[in-house]
Amino acid sequence: MKKTVLKVVGMTCQHCVKSVTKALQSVIGVQKVSVSLERGRAEVEHAETVSTPSLVQAVVDAGYEAEELSEDTEEDEPRRQKITLKLESSLGMKGSPPRVGEGPGERSITLPIEGMSCASCVAKVEKALQHVPGVLEASVNLATEKATVRLKQSVTLDQLKEAVRRIGYDVREEQAQPHLHDEREAHLRHKLIISALLTMAIFLLMYPGMLGLRLPIPDTLNYWLQLLLATPVQFWAGWPFYRGAWAAARHKTTDMNTLIAVGTSAAYFYSALLPLFSSHGHMDLYFDTSAAIITLILFGRLLEARARGRTSEAIKKLMGLQAKTARVVRDGQEAQIPIEEVRVGDIVVVRPGEKIPVDGIVIEGASAIDESMITGESLPVEKRPGDEVIGATLNKTGSFKFRATKVGRETALAQIIQLVENAQASKPPIARLVDVIASYFVPAVIAIALVTFVGWYLISPSESALTKALLNFVAVLIIACPCALGLATPTSIIVGTGKGAEHGILIRGGDALETAHKLTTVILDKTGTLTKGKPEVTDVIAISGVTESDVLRLAAIAERGSEHPLGEAIVKRAHEQNLQLEEAREFVAVPGHGIRASLNGKRILLGNLKLMHNEQIALNGLERQAEALAEAGKTPVFVAQDGRAIGIVAVADTIKEGSGEAVAALKRLGLEVVMITGDHRRTAESIARQVGIERVFAEVLPHEKAEIVKQLQAQGKRVAMVGDGINDAPALAQADVGIAIGTGTDVAMEASDITLVGGDLRGVVTAIALSRATVRNIWQNLFWAFIYNTVLIPVAALGLLNPVLAAAAMGLSSVSVVSNALRLRRFRVQM
Repeated sequence: MKKTVLKVVGMTCQHCVKSVTKALQSVIGVQKVSVSLERGRAEVEHAETVSTPSLVQAVVDAGYEAEELSEDTEEDEPRRQKITLKLESSLGMKGSPPRVGEGPGERSITLPIEGMSCASCVAKVEKALQHVPGVLEASVNLATEKATVRLKQSVTLDQLKEAVRRIGYDVREEQAQPHLHDEREAHLRHKLIISALLTMAIFLLMYPGMLGLRLPIPDTLNYWLQLLLATPVQFWAGWPFYRGAWAAARHKTTDMNTLIAVGTSAAYFYSALLPLFSSHGHMDLYFDTSAAIITLILFGRLLEARARGRTSEAIKKLMGLQAKTARVVRDGQEAQIPIEEVRVGDIVVVRPGEKIPVDGIVIEGASAIDESMITGESLPVEKRPGDEVIGATLNKTGSFKFRATKVGRETALAQIIQLVENAQASKPPIARLVDVIASYFVPAVIAIALVTFVGWYLISPSESALTKALLNFVAVLIIACPCALGLATPTSIIVGTGKGAEHGILIRGGDALETAHKLTTVILDKTGTLTKGKPEVTDVIAISGVTESDVLRLAAIAERGSEHPLGEAIVKRAHEQNLQLEEAREFVAVPGHGIRASLNGKRILLGNLKLMHNEQIALNGLERQAEALAEAGKTPVFVAQDGRAIGIVAVADTIKEGSGEAVAALKRLGLEVVMITGDHRRTAESIARQVGIERVFAEVLPHEKAEIVKQLQAQGKRVAMVGDGINDAPALAQADVGIAIGTGTDVAMEASDITLVGGDLRGVVTAIALSRATVRNIWQNLFWAFIYNTVLIPVAALGLLNPVLAAAAMGLSSVSVVSNALRLRRFRVQM
């Protein structure tokens, strides 16, 4: 057997890891594959007959870049990454910190894009950015109006800006973003009001009879007044459409702006030039059509902008949680400083009712903390010295001091915001399919409109042929704008991931959200997932004539100072009951069995049944009770004094509150629930019975968990693995969806697709239910967007749709899609 290490470039998520893993496993002779997203590398164990080029080619065929790493290269890699980071910092480069999957010399940046209006715009901006030399990947999101670009360090921001501006769009300055949405909305409102007033005046000139008025104005003067009123609407209010259409035309392509510009221009210029070709009789002018279309589209854009602003409220809420100042101890004095100036190691003072400014560990005092804004847990959490506190949570009762451990972009809140933003900018497979469809959509619509024009021109009476052909041509162009198509997926993703964050569920990307709704099986790791992961005393049994407190006290005296988890649990319970613990003498550990000690001349023995038999201890009828405890998944610890057993202390990793409820809810969702653990089968089955799980994999070693996932996947099942993200990492990566149980400030678990910040297993139910609701919402949006175009384009082509009504319907379609996505904000899960 031989081991080859490959550097893999291009991986950005767990979906990429799975793709690379499957590609390498498909090479004949490969025995074992381990792909690390964080390090951007793959370790492959294979037969001598397998060549390195064949492994590299398998990765390349999967859509990624690969090269072999020598031992020297591996040693140099961390050093090169540090140098790269220092260079980026010293040059003051704008961009995100290095993300998962980025190799040495790579970085990711986010660009706010201005001027996009539909799905075809998204495709064009992505294509332009991907053609910049050194750009490895580009993903554009219409709803957030941002482009996320992964590139080599050699690529400059100016190159990216130039590529975007060359195709008619713009890159905004990031500093202007907080107020940008409000400014754009105000500008849009200003244009709408003026164009609406001018359009109403045009209608008054064209249809005075509808208002019971008689306007003694000659036709020629009426024409000039309408032209005067329609021109600013066409070329001032409608200028963005012309600018976008011209930019698209320069690059031999088309988009939504093309459809609006061509459609309204046809009506405007037909009316403007009509006096040159008509006799001196009545003229059929269509200034009202061109002006009304632009006004209604602006109105739709304004409603859409307001609705889209509401989709990102989750991010705004998260940003608003951050404290502005912190009270730190400097040179023995308390000082109020801006939160940006807090450093790791600072001692921070927090008083009742104040927000905790950064992450840290309590060193003095105690309090109850409201962590609901981060974890979704409604009840306050008690904090004592040694406990973690999370920045942006609210101190409810006592005062305390803590040592800052994470500040700035390292805090849990900053990581959560980054994860949510990344997820909202990501594209699930369904969105990529929509982009492909949109790229062909506009040219197809223009072709249909031209056919409509020619058809109506040929079949209509000669005196009205041009008019009918023109109106139906305009109606087809206007009705078919693909705005709703471009907004259907990203708006749902934004609201869905934001809603997840409110429930303490961090979803890494659209891929995970889309895959989670297809799950059929959920594997739950026992320790730390179903159970608390820390042993606790569950039972204390005493023989006649001895109190339970005496049994617990002797056990705790013997275990005092022990570092064994069972011993720590016994001592902790004794402290909770305020028992007086004396100092034991002649302490001797019996490896694998228990402890010998003496107290006040009396011999104490603490341990398992085997130790009792070896020491010939009289069990006083306790053996049967010990068996019953073991059957229930507990560990019985015998306590003996002077040659006779006086009681049992039972210790167990207790089940988390809500675990049974979560399992039952998962079953109601139609999911098979499986438990996996390294524990003995008897203990494992006892825990499984308590929470209602029928299928158990017991005595499984950490590295074997991924194999169990593979076995279930081979049976055609879509598998989610739920674990603590540490020794479960290979299984989390192998699963279709990896769900990590987070604790405290550890929220950015790289092996997982979804992280549950609060550690409550019921979050798994919420995550899967939210995924189903989001995907259902996306399909609803796509259905209405496609049906809208599929039904109304033929209606317009058949001459059954007025162009003005077409403009109103087009604007309504975008608003309806965004409004439907906003319904996800009302998401609730029933346990």
